[in-house]
Formats: sequence, structure tokens, C-alpha cells
Amino acid sequence: MSDLLELKNIGYVYGKGTPFEKRAVDNVSLTIKKGEFIGIIGHTGSGKSTLVQMLNGLIRPAEGQVLLEGTDIWAKPKEIRKVRFRVGMVFQYPEYQLFEETVYKDIAFGAQNTGLTGDELDSSVRKAADFVGLKPELLEKSPFDLSGGEKRRAAIAGVIAMNPEILILDEPTAGLDPMGREILLSQILNYHKEKGNTVMLVSHSMEDIARVADRIMVMNHGQLAMLDSTDRVFARGAELSSFGLRVPQITTIMQGLRDRGFDVPAGVLTVDQAFSVLSALLKKEGRIW
Repeated sequence: MSDLLELKNIGYVYGKGTPFEKRAVDNVSLTIKKGEFIGIIGHTGSGKSTLVQMLNGLIRPAEGQVLLEGTDIWAKPKEIRKVRFRVGMVFQYPEYQLFEETVYKDIAFGAQNTGLTGDELDSSVRKAADFVGLKPELLEKSPFDLSGGEKRRAAIAGVIAMNPEILILDEPTAGLDPMGREILLSQILNYHKEKGNTVMLVSHSMEDIARVADRIMVMNHGQLAMLDSTDRVFARGAELSSFGLRVPQITTIMQGLRDRGFDVPAGVLTVDQAFSVLSALLKKEGRIW
């Protein structure tokens, strides 16, 4: 995989020169490759949202550079809009941004602004709707007639329809019930596998991040505290705890079994992994056939 996005010593300060001055992002440097699925975690106020908004030019760094395929995204400030087509952003509760007469028009809005028309536009809209699990008959409905989960998927489809090279999702499952969360996360994962685009997911759910991410960025007080593979990050449970974070619940349970002498491996991150491990253990002990 080749390098797609590089951050060089970026920083941002809110309220600079006022009594309310706060450094939200502090000297962050990293490289992200094409096709990676990156999880981003951190306590509230750690700088996650400010960081991702600098990646597509919604916020201009006070210091440092954001390089997209080697080019500073602010090299031509008047063309920053083009960057937002390449780095798509889905905000938390994106359904509040729906506004068109029909779901189809809402999904098509961003893609039209990239220059798509006719059959190409129609194909992009319908593929995006399919990626997020929206039935074709919903496309001619008003977005305000959809359920909460359907609205969320329609809003995400609007960004996917632009075919961004990087898709950034800021807490996409927030407020959804467990089934809605599971469905949406599966659809995002399927989108990534089929398209091969880079995906960056901001989430407070360690379980969600453990399930989908190749690597994890851990933000703490505006700084990049960790950037490593998912298993290595969650192996540092004590350090995460000092940041106000935790490892996935199933990892804690499996570690508890390991501490009690059961023959289970360290670093189990998902329920599916735990099921496989425990099934094999019980079969070995003759408790299941």
C-alpha cells in the first residue's frame, strides 16, 4: 500500500490570545496508506474531531501541513473544495443535514457537485444506497419520512456517492440501538472491503473499533499517544486506562479467564474470536462435540 495522507507536525488552538485559549491538537505527525481502515479513539476533548476536520480542510491547521498524495491541501486555498470531494466527512448525527425533497436527491447532491450527471450520477446514487442498505423504493420518499436508522444511512450514502478516496466517519453509530449499530457497522465494513478506499472511524465504542480497524490512533490531550495495530494498542490496557479509555469488554473477560489458568490466548478482541477460542477449548476438554 502506498502513502495517501501525511500529517506533518499539525496543531490547532481554539480562542488563541483569549482567556479561553485551548490547544486542541498538538504537533501530530503520521502517515496513512491507501486502503487502510483506521480507528480513532480518545476521551471527550482529546482532539479527535478537530483533527479529522483538518484532514479535509474544514479547519485549517495553525501549524504544520496536511499532505494528500504529497501535496499540501492548502497550497491553493481557493481550491480547498476539491479536497472535500476526495476526503469525505460524515459528521455525528448526519441525518440532521438532510434537506432535499427526496432521498434520491439528497444522496445525489454531493455527487452532482463533483460533476457527475446522467447515468453516471444515477449509478453512483444507487450504488451508494445499496452499500448502506437502503431499499430502492425508499429513494423517492422524503428523507423526513424515514426511520432514524434509515436517515443515518441516507446521509452516509450522500458522502459515499461522491466516491471519496478517504471516508471519515465521526461517531456514525451514536444514538442507534444495538441492532442498528450492528447493521450500519457491517455495511461500512462491506463498503471498505469492496471499494478498497481508506476509511477512518472515530468512535467511543472500543468494541466497534476492535471489530473493524487495521490500526488505531489514540488521541490524548491533543497529542497522538499511540498509532499501532489494533491488537497491539489494546494490549496496552493499563496505559489506555490512564487516558480514560478501556479495552473491549470481551478482551477483559478473556483476560480474566486467562488469569484464572484457562488455556486461552491473550489479545482476543471480538465476540466472534472469543466464541471460536472457547468452542475449541470446550471441544478439547470433551464438553462439546
